[in-house]
Amino acid sequence: MSQLVDKAKNFVVEKMANIKKPEADVTDVDLKQVSRENIEYLAKVSVNNPYSHSIPICEISYTLRSAGRDIASGTIPDPGSLKADDTTMLDVGMKVPYNILVSLAKDIGGDWDIDYELAVGLTIDLPIIGNYTIPLYKKGEIKLPTLSDIF
Repeated sequence: MSQLVDKAKNFVVEKMANIKKPEADVTDVDLKQVSRENIEYLAKVSVNNPYSHSIPICEISYTLRSAGRDIASGTIPDPGSLKADDTTMLDVGMKVPYNILVSLAKDIGGDWDIDYELAVGLTIDLPIIGNYTIPLYKKGEIKLPTLSDIF
């Protein structure tokens, strides 16, 4: 009897491993808005849904790091759903307070940009499987606003 159960488990595991899953990519990270309190950056995430029905997104979590330190992190609960058989673009807004940017002065100094590492976790609710998190990672540089950008 235990051999039958083991065969059933292996069959299910094999079938689940071969199921298509949505794929995602961080396509861009750029300056969105400058205010008196902070600078807001926007990451664009492209998600391809291979299924013929929409998939609800449970949450988007993000961590923006620079110079080995977290400068912004958070979650976006219930941002909508993925379109069926299509690519959905998601916007992930990240607010960075000025006092954190001041502490990164050594990195900013010469080229007026921030070298960053962005980690995004896109959690979706797949039928049968349940919650599934797509991990995303991107490295790059974000240009800081100049005085003309602020005024």
